[in-house]
Amino acid sequence: MQDGPVPLDAEKYPIAPEGLDLEQVHVYVRHGERTPVRVRMSDPPASIPADWQMCNTAKHFHEAVAGHSPTIDDGLWYKNVVENRHGKTAEGLCLLGELTDIGKRSTCSFGAALRSLYVDRLKFLPPKLEDERLTYFRSTNIARTIESLQHIVHGVYPPSACAPGMIPSIIIRNAIDENLVSNILACKRLALLELQFAEAAVAVWNSRLEPLDKKVSRYLGGRPLRLDGTPRASGILDTVRSAAAHGFRVPPEFMDDNVIGLIEAAVTAEWFDIKSEDGRRLGMGRLLADASEKMQRKIQLDSKDPTKLLVHTTHDSTLAALLCTFDVFDDKWPPFTSSVTFELFRKRTPASGQTNLSGLRALSSFWRRREEHYVRMRYKNKNMVLPMCAEEGKHLPGSPEFCTLEAFQRRVGELTPRDWVGECFPRT
Repeated sequence: MQDGPVPLDAEKYPIAPEGLDLEQVHVYVRHGERTPVRVRMSDPPASIPADWQMCNTAKHFHEAVAGHSPTIDDGLWYKNVVENRHGKTAEGLCLLGELTDIGKRSTCSFGAALRSLYVDRLKFLPPKLEDERLTYFRSTNIARTIESLQHIVHGVYPPSACAPGMIPSIIIRNAIDENLVSNILACKRLALLELQFAEAAVAVWNSRLEPLDKKVSRYLGGRPLRLDGTPRASGILDTVRSAAAHGFRVPPEFMDDNVIGLIEAAVTAEWFDIKSEDGRRLGMGRLLADASEKMQRKIQLDSKDPTKLLVHTTHDSTLAALLCTFDVFDDKWPPFTSSVTFELFRKRTPASGQTNLSGLRALSSFWRRREEHYVRMRYKNKNMVLPMCAEEGKHLPGSPEFCTLEAFQRRVGELTPRDWVGECFPRT
């Protein structure tokens, strides 16, 4: 089967060229391994379990009762117990779409890899978190992304690596205000665009999927595999990938790269083949504008803005949309715990000749006017060479993966909605 997990590799991370200093890191990571969001292929001969007993971690809670001062014997004690559709419970039973124990381990490992890279290897972050402003942790308001971020934070800065009383915050927005996803809930125009792209994909890909019917229909209750079928091809891909990630037996036909590759190509076209400027602007424009503004703030305020690491837990659709927006998507469904990273670098270029200016303040001011900044995008442990930065003068000479900040921000400016509400709900 194609494209399994790609753990963050701190050891093989490519160090930036001499003279470039890392200033800020923006990470967008998909949640960890989860159960399928619906029950599919549970009947023979596929027999993928409908109930997954893989959620044993953190089912017990102790919280203070609202309005009461907690004591050692006070508080609200309880445990979560999942009941299946037959009214039965079992130890460790998962909800649909829930982060599993495997997903919790992989996200904690991702956080540990971030620490290994940015704390231990690059010395970019301090070993102990003493100023919460150094980090920014944010999640979509979905249980699996929140739990993923909790485990990532634990990997980066566990309690033993935090100053006394220092508890990192996890930031969450209301769904209507969310920009970590292509927010079709808040944007009617975007919802219509995505529906149009999906319908176009159906017209192209359903006929291409027909040859698979003789191989896979028996696992789907005799039904054909189609993008708009029942179940949908995207749902089949989700179930197969989730089952395989957790060690469940998957029908051998779905382990054939030719079969799963064709399904993946069709589904990624349905979900992510958004080539229009409107779709890209309404989908990822606000997220990228937010990142660009924080980079600019860091440049302008320097040490007065201590924020260095920003980690956002989100979804496969966000990673794919970011990659599509910059024309570097590999047409593969983003694996669990995969991430897109934007790194901001500064190159200081002192003037030639004498540098004995009167006072360090004058020297610092002079250098700051001549500073150059670059942005590097990474995915699956690889540098992304962005087509928009290919021209001479738009990237670091000899290193095309380092986009000039000017070129990066120019493109982000083109993608930033000038009137979000007006574009999302145009008058007819």
